[in-house]
Amino acid sequence: MSIKTLQLSMTISLITILCLYTVIRTSAADIFSNNAQRTPDVLHRRSYFYIGGSYLPAVNEPTDSSILSGQIYVERLVPTKVNRKYPIVMIPGNGMTGTGFLNTPDGRMGWANYFMSQGYEIFIVDQPSRGRSPWQQEIDGPQSTKLTTLFVEQRFTATQRFNLWPQAGLFTQWPGNGSRGDPIFDNFYRSIVPGLVSNEEASQKMQKAGVALLDKIGPVILLTHSQSGQYGWPLADARPELVKAIITIEPMGPPFIEAVFAPSLAARPYGLSEIPLSFYPPIQSASDLQPVVRSSDAYLTCIQQVAPARKLINVSKVPVLVITSESGYHSVYDACSVEFLRSAGVTVGFIYLPDVGVHGNGHLMFMEKNSLDIADKVVHKWLNSVFRATV
Repeated sequence: MSIKTLQLSMTISLITILCLYTVIRTSAADIFSNNAQRTPDVLHRRSYFYIGGSYLPAVNEPTDSSILSGQIYVERLVPTKVNRKYPIVMIPGNGMTGTGFLNTPDGRMGWANYFMSQGYEIFIVDQPSRGRSPWQQEIDGPQSTKLTTLFVEQRFTATQRFNLWPQAGLFTQWPGNGSRGDPIFDNFYRSIVPGLVSNEEASQKMQKAGVALLDKIGPVILLTHSQSGQYGWPLADARPELVKAIITIEPMGPPFIEAVFAPSLAARPYGLSEIPLSFYPPIQSASDLQPVVRSSDAYLTCIQQVAPARKLINVSKVPVLVITSESGYHSVYDACSVEFLRSAGVTVGFIYLPDVGVHGNGHLMFMEKNSLDIADKVVHKWLNSVFRATV
């Protein structure tokens, strides 16, 4: 091959690569065409590790064969400048992995980057038996696949179209139309993964692995969301000296019973937890809490402990922030959950977003159009009131 022929071939290849890059970049721009703000990633160091889990006999294998079950994937993000005393551990909610905190479905900065920009070290976990935390067939319990597109649209991304609860029509903050076929919705829905059906099993595994994580990395701030809200209480109960604060976004609730969506089945026998917590006076079983109905309507039966309420002797050592959106279904019952915590001696800051001038949000507020406003003006503001930056 002559030099001229080789040069021509290389030129054509370069042009082809540039054209392909342009097409890919244009396609990405089409997907995120509604994205009005782009914020560059915060310079940081990324690493990961696994922790927790137990060796169990492998099914239908030789007697000396084992499998590890219950471990969790942990992603560690360290900004170039850390000036906060405690890192934030982020635990995603139902159907989600830790990727939901990295960026939004339309490509904007996620909460992980925002809090790194404020000097926090970040740890993001995948719940046991979900995502990058292995689910072991024939050892771990069954997984749920109920998060269909319709389920997600009705409850999270297009609630105003269905009006399944009184506030649902107030939703305006999803970045797109929130329905199957919309590029932003489709990008989000691709991230949905199965998780354990049993909240009791999930709680037991998360407490065990979470305690191992806390023992490894030291004192932290926990940030939970929705279904993972149930994990903050057992972790604080087991290691109150290592959980310095809990920020919980629309945590699983209400106490003792399901709400909003029929049927209203009994749940969370320890109030807001599927597994035992430490109360004073001590209890022998969940029935000792003697739950009683405080109020009831078509969407919520609010159940509390009988008075005088027993105290959560360990959880009450940890300051808590509960954040509730204007339009999400938790707007129906989060106040009932907060009442349970406060009656049990827990110091709870309760922010209903419209009360601080933030409107139109739903259950996935950390992905919605004004997500950084909430991170900055609500979450970070509260953290600054509890902790101070260190030089």
